[in-house]
Amino acid sequence: MKILLTGSEGQLGISVKDLKPKNIILIATNRKTLDLYDSKKCLETVLDLKPDWIINCGAYTNVDSSESKPDTAYKINSNAPEFFAKALKITGGKLLQISTDYVFNGNQNTPYLNTQKKDPISIYGKSKALGEDKIVKELKNYHNYYILRTSWLMGPKGNNFASKIINLHSQQDFINIVSDQYGSPTSTNSLANIIWEIIIQEENFNKLKQGVNPILHWSDEGITSWYDLAIAIGDISLDLGLIKKKAKVFPIKSSSYKNSCLRPRYSKLDCEYTKQTLGLKGVYWRESLTSMLKMKLK
Repeated sequence: MKILLTGSEGQLGISVKDLKPKNIILIATNRKTLDLYDSKKCLETVLDLKPDWIINCGAYTNVDSSESKPDTAYKINSNAPEFFAKALKITGGKLLQISTDYVFNGNQNTPYLNTQKKDPISIYGKSKALGEDKIVKELKNYHNYYILRTSWLMGPKGNNFASKIINLHSQQDFINIVSDQYGSPTSTNSLANIIWEIIIQEENFNKLKQGVNPILHWSDEGITSWYDLAIAIGDISLDLGLIKKKAKVFPIKSSSYKNSCLRPRYSKLDCEYTKQTLGLKGVYWRESLTSMLKMKLK
């Protein structure tokens, strides 16, 4: 089975490569070899390679910069998936699109179902939501796509909240972290395992072909705030020897934090449908975080 992976040098792409099953021919692309800003190149690459699957991990994920660079966000997050889908209508392959909790507004206090209406409040969220819509428009009648939404993604490599907080604990005596935004941290290994599970079950066991909602949610179990997550990262990193001392963490309101865009106040995803469909259980976020931080020691 031949699979085209985008964003292979990003934090999720690295985990997808590391956990690749043995029988997979993986064509791993990065920004230099497949620029998702270039829609024509996206189309031509798929027509040329004719992959059995595309795993689209590539995205423009800088939430604040998306507000000042909407063209870049929409080109990469909306147009690239659209042209992948257009190509797959010709070649017959399948698409697994990675999406985000930012497609929701965060105004409710219960986990978001995979069937709920999207209502993004930022350019990043809107660009990812539009990417979903374009995939559905192109491939709805072909039944050859899955959209996998996740939240608060962190891996042992790459730029993410965990790596930033580790540096802040090491370099500063105190740090201010938003305490009134809630969600579920997710390790890249956890999500990569689900990615491969979807593909394996689809290809080998035919479990997902009939009657399954192609919109899926996956995050690690439990819920926390950015503030509590920052404290946990400091505690675990100190225990593991990743840092020699902890900074004092102070909670602040999101209204007092200077950023360029609105973020969901509450963005926990309901993953029960995915767990039942795939026959899998989740892992509590702190346990998953510990495993991820241990990988930084290797």
